[in-house]
Amino acid sequence: MSLPRFVTILALAAAPALAAEPSFTFRAIDGGSYDSAEWRGKPVLVVNTASLCGFAPQLADLQALSDAYAGRAVVLAVPSDDFNQELASESEVKEFCAVNYDLTLPMTGIEHVAKGEVHPFYAWVKAEHGFTPGWNFNKVLIGPDGEFIKGWGAVTNPGSAAITSEIDALLK
Repeated sequence: MSLPRFVTILALAAAPALAAEPSFTFRAIDGGSYDSAEWRGKPVLVVNTASLCGFAPQLADLQALSDAYAGRAVVLAVPSDDFNQELASESEVKEFCAVNYDLTLPMTGIEHVAKGEVHPFYAWVKAEHGFTPGWNFNKVLIGPDGEFIKGWGAVTNPGSAAITSEIDALLK
């Protein structure tokens, strides 16, 4: 074996394997579950929500965004009481969102996103990308291949150009 080929083989053996981005399972608020692997090929906007938060009117904007990108992107609401502004039960959250905002987009059960035993998705976003929700209605955009694209705080509206331009770029 010649030296250059031996060096190439060693370099390939030492190179880290290209791993696919992880997938995550979320409990659905009305039973069952969502597997993020099923959304591969589409951008996914994940938003930690809270019914009693002053930013709760963004739920209507999340639904509008979900409707605008139906079939091409996913908007996932993740209710959380990490900032003490969520209703007591998942059934109350589901009813509140349906009655007040006509929410039909995918919604998870109540999860920890920043405190306590956080959902594995939020643990991954923090560990790998340094993003932890600092309040309710923080947004995380995941690309079609499951990669972290960008995160935004509560003041960035879901329908803002900051978010839609990123989704549109991923859809091209």
